[in-house]
Amino acid sequence: MYVIESKGGAITCMLFALLFLGTWPAIMTLTERRGRLPQHTYLDYTLTNLLAAVIIAFTLGEISPSRPNFITQLSQDNWPSVMFAMAGGSFLSLGTLATQYAWAFVGLSVTEVITASIAVVIGTTLNYFLDDRINRAEVLFPGVACFLIAVFFGSAVHKSNAADSKSKLQDFKSLETTSFHMETSPTNEGKAKVGTADFLIELEKQRAIKVFGKSTIIGLAITFFAGICISLISPAVSLATNDQWHTLKHGVPKLNVYTAFFYFSISSFGVGMILNIIFLYWPILGLPRSSFKAYLTDWNGRG
Repeated sequence: MYVIESKGGAITCMLFALLFLGTWPAIMTLTERRGRLPQHTYLDYTLTNLLAAVIIAFTLGEISPSRPNFITQLSQDNWPSVMFAMAGGSFLSLGTLATQYAWAFVGLSVTEVITASIAVVIGTTLNYFLDDRINRAEVLFPGVACFLIAVFFGSAVHKSNAADSKSKLQDFKSLETTSFHMETSPTNEGKAKVGTADFLIELEKQRAIKVFGKSTIIGLAITFFAGICISLISPAVSLATNDQWHTLKHGVPKLNVYTAFFYFSISSFGVGMILNIIFLYWPILGLPRSSFKAYLTDWNGRG
């Protein structure tokens, strides 16, 4: 398998990871705001993630013969580590699925602040003890405390935004019967000015998940659930690749990252497919009913 052994290479990978982590939420939020059903978008996401895992495993996971490669590890007795990897994949699927719905209720920026902060607080704490406390607590946990403060600030911002939207929309009882004089922006002729009641109503009519009149507690509850699920991904993957609990038999190599990611993605794919196919036929939060056939023919937002 291919292994990065320099600090420069590791830092480069971290920068790419940050880029990708900051990009996919914005793209998925954009498709929902343009009316694409979140079930359709998530099915695309989980299929693509599995395809990427397979390609990476059979390429980077097979480069060097000097280490346990991907195909070799498929036949080894490493099922305890495999189960940890698959648990991490399940947490990923549940967390990202919940996050997708939370964006509509709480907003992209607030959702990401809260979920990421919860993930850092819980995930870092668990990993600190899994790694036998090798990091300096007096340096590590003040930083974790800052993320905990961010959770409270994010919740406060959501409460403020919800109150602001409610005050702007208090005169509109029904979106279907609402007629209004649109306050337009001078730089976007024909489009409502961002932040106005007109903009909120125009967005609500266009988007897939309707949030008008729904409780703000729903959004925060989904967001906190997503953060808890995402926070458990890193400890599960760490247990899969480092075997801190010594669950593997003597002489069985630890899972390499490519094999762990393969099983991780299979689990994520399975959970994501099952839940989203259920949500196609029995949708939640007032979404319209769809079908697998409708998903296959829905090219709005792909490519």
